[in-house]
Amino acid sequence: MKEISDYLVSFAKERNLKYYQDEAYNVVIYKEASAGYEDAPITILQGHCDMVAEKTPDSDHDFTKDGLKLKVEGDYLTAEGTTLGGDDGIAVAYMLAILDDDTLKHPALECVITTDEEIGLLGAKALDTSVLKGTHMINMDSEEEGYLWISCAGGLSGTSRIPVEYQEMEGVVTEVLIDGLNGGHSGAEIDKNRANANKLMGLFLYELGQKTAYSIKDLSGGTKDNAITRSCKATLVLGEEDLAEAKITAEKLQKDLRTEYAGSDEGITISVTTGKEETVQALSMVSKEKVVFYLVHVPFGIEKMSGEIEGLVETSSNLGILKLGKDALYSTSSVRSSVGSAKEHLSAKLQYLTEFLGGSYEEQGDYPAWEYRKDSRMRDLMADVYEELFGEKPVVKAIHAGLECGLFYDKIPGLDCVSFGPTMIDIHTTEEKLSIPSTEKNVEVFGTHSGENEYDQINENTKKVKKRAVAARQPFSLENIKIAVLKRQGKA
Repeated sequence: MKEISDYLVSFAKERNLKYYQDEAYNVVIYKEASAGYEDAPITILQGHCDMVAEKTPDSDHDFTKDGLKLKVEGDYLTAEGTTLGGDDGIAVAYMLAILDDDTLKHPALECVITTDEEIGLLGAKALDTSVLKGTHMINMDSEEEGYLWISCAGGLSGTSRIPVEYQEMEGVVTEVLIDGLNGGHSGAEIDKNRANANKLMGLFLYELGQKTAYSIKDLSGGTKDNAITRSCKATLVLGEEDLAEAKITAEKLQKDLRTEYAGSDEGITISVTTGKEETVQALSMVSKEKVVFYLVHVPFGIEKMSGEIEGLVETSSNLGILKLGKDALYSTSSVRSSVGSAKEHLSAKLQYLTEFLGGSYEEQGDYPAWEYRKDSRMRDLMADVYEELFGEKPVVKAIHAGLECGLFYDKIPGLDCVSFGPTMIDIHTTEEKLSIPSTEKNVEVFGTHSGENEYDQINENTKKVKKRAVAARQPFSLENIKIAVLKRQGKA
């Protein structure tokens, strides 16, 4: 984070722009209003500069030092073998392009770029918002062009530590790999019936235990609690006479799961690879049963749909990280809800399960929901400008994914906020894609909204607003955004 944060500071210095950088490496870059727009409300533009770092099993990419291998596929920008980081690199690109273009007409801007959003909105939580004067904010961390997001769930990360014991076990060391899942964002895709590899491994281990004896030498799956786990691997110790049963169990369960997840995750594979007979340290029988019990019963998926907003997931949980250590099983779940008490109750369920098995539980990164605001001039303005530009109304939507808007909403009294962004597909996965036409379309909204008098006039005479806005629009090339992305990766 420090390298990216320092680059943003250098960007501001080179353009003689005032900036603020804190100990969490959040950066705020300020730009004064264009001539004639000094009396317009100060506008906060906001996004985060971290990404979910996922890669394919065969990729040798090192996220600590390697730049992404970007490529264009038709109308989409993607990356070879890794996540793209459009979530939320596109917000950074938008802001840098706006800050770099002195021909644009705009009110005073406060461009807020936060850190560690993907691990619990930690940057936004640490930011001292007294450095901000704006009361209108545009968050650019949504993934559906044509939508205005106006409310989101709160959430937390719940980490369980369940103690285990090992003993010497003799048998054939066998690797079980559950792979081929689509994965996805644990908020945006939690309602798409996608399987979680960690939970499927629990099902496999339970099924195998009904037919034969075995022990667990190693177990791991997932690296981010807010990504639905795509792959999970277990190293087992079995008697030679039980190997055939393990393969039969895998084949049957794979067939059943492909039927259960038809249309969403029919690519599920369960492979069993046998090694040699060895004497190794593996879980005792009691510890093994504790691990399997936990995996079978730990919550995953939708807990409750909203009773007020049709189609909105209210409460959910995702077991995103699983790792068997020398002394304990460690797991982390992302808990989300738009209702504070429901979030607390689901977290309490995880705690109860963990403590029942003799473990300990800790909450981290707790962040509030972004509550729906009945009266929002920002929402109405952006909706009207969008309709005037493109001839259709945007969809105004509450979402289940967590956004930093909730923290800013809590910290800045009276904050009027909306979130929007270009279309992105399969974020938090190696199939992540960013729509180039959608990115350009959102630039139209930025290029049009001057922020001068629309707040008072938009509902009185939308035709005049359109005429004035289009006349004020300045060239705003997607090339600026591409250059900003490349600069961020040290390639330009």
